[in-house]
Amino acid sequence: MSQVNRLSLTITAAIVTAVKADLASINAQLPFLIGLTPEEKKAMPKIDVNNKVFVEDALTAIQNNGGILPPYISGAEIGKDLVAYETIDELVALVGQLYDKLRDTQILLGSEAYVSSLTAYRLFAAAAAAGLPGAESIYTQLKQRFASNGGPATDEPKS
Repeated sequence: MSQVNRLSLTITAAIVTAVKADLASINAQLPFLIGLTPEEKKAMPKIDVNNKVFVEDALTAIQNNGGILPPYISGAEIGKDLVAYETIDELVALVGQLYDKLRDTQILLGSEAYVSSLTAYRLFAAAAAAGLPGAESIYTQLKQRFASNGGPATDEPKS
């Protein structure tokens, strides 16, 4: 286990408040965003690179030959959907990058805290085994975390 602490930071309440306000502002600027159920997401045909080219080709054909189609097929609406899709695609990429950085930072911080805590646990175990005053009660308390790892409490965590 590595004891390297790659991050040491404090996120102030002011920063959290400001970021939440910024996110609320972004959300307010996009009132048309919707949520889909998992079933809806699974059932919907999705656009990919090849399907996007198809949509662009179909849109050109509709715009140039609209008289052949019934009026409920609207090239204008397809065009609006496609432009909005492309615009949101750019935002999704930016938000995705931010999400990845937030999640990776969270994973690293959690890992550092857990690894250091495991090290402390093992040191408390050694201190308890050596008979240092107070160490046994601390070790006993921390050891309970590993009691549910399949059987009776063990001295070694299954990390």
